Amino acid sequence: MSGATLTAPSWDEFWNSQNRVLLAPMEGVVDAVMRDMITKIGGVDLCVTEFIRVTDRLLPLSDFKKYAPELFSSSKTPAGTPVLIQFLGGQPGPMAENAAFAASLGAPGIDLNFGCPAKTVNRHDGGAALLRDPSRIFDVVSAVRAAVPTTIPVSAKVRLGFENKDRHLEIAKAAEAGGAKWLTVHARTRDEGYRPPAHWEYIARMREAVSIPVIANGEVWTLEDYKRCREVSGCRHVMIGRGLMSAPDLAKQIQTGAAQTPWSEVLVWLIDFGLKSREYRHDHYAVCRVKQWLKSLAKTYLGVAELFERLKTQESLDPMLAILRESSTHAVTEIADGSHQPAAALAL
Repeated sequence: MSGATLTAPSWDEFWNSQNRVLLAPMEGVVDAVMRDMITKIGGVDLCVTEFIRVTDRLLPLSDFKKYAPELFSSSKTPAGTPVLIQFLGGQPGPMAENAAFAASLGAPGIDLNFGCPAKTVNRHDGGAALLRDPSRIFDVVSAVRAAVPTTIPVSAKVRLGFENKDRHLEIAKAAEAGGAKWLTVHARTRDEGYRPPAHWEYIARMREAVSIPVIANGEVWTLEDYKRCREVSGCRHVMIGRGLMSAPDLAKQIQTGAAQTPWSEVLVWLIDFGLKSREYRHDHYAVCRVKQWLKSLAKTYLGVAELFERLKTQESLDPMLAILRESSTHAVTEIADGSHQPAAALAL
């Protein structure tokens, strides 16, 4: 199903026909190369770009090419998975103007980020800062909805609140009232950041308060987490971010029942990722990205932490890939202590 040609009825069918798994838009982590890798592995039905920061003006075409190169290839990854464009900002007018421009470039959908917890983003009136006043979420969503063709869906990604969860129902209702076609909820407040646990039970309350599809997000690292998240939240659809970085085949496991991929195959993906990252940007970028992904993979594959220690001082890609190719097969086991932490965004 081509994301660039989905109509409003087709989007309804998309959500109603089967349970969906979405790749989360992790800033500094899930770039176009990572979207390519994860969707080729399989199981992911929809991607969202890293957020494109909007201030007070229309952004240049170069920004869209940087964050959403799929716009210029039918708005799909090479595997054929639709890619939505995500914007972050607090001013309805500029957000609407940039969304309209993205639509003119062929964006299959516009997603609005009201969940980013980064302090620098929040200080500049973006992301989770708008959760303090749900009416502002309504203002941005409705402005964007009015600016793009009715065939292009507008969606929102939120958290349970800023300091607390007192207004979680207001947040959901504001997004729906503004015209959001669906809502993704990260099951924590801004102040909770990424600290466990995820409060999936609040997503259930938000889902019951609106009539649009609600996608659950947060603390899904394993197939068991996925099942539990769906059970508690009542959501058919789940967005996964860090869990897919540490177990890149998790969506495939969910959708097909496949066994966990052995490290020998993941190693092939990692090397390919490094080569494609260098082609996408440059050698230093690729080095940082490989280290970043390897560190996340260590949460799932025993022995990879030691491999990361061998590689972390490398500054060129070719010697790094040589070490990877020479590395022995590592035992495959899930880390038992559950001490998952966000993937560190390395300086690029």
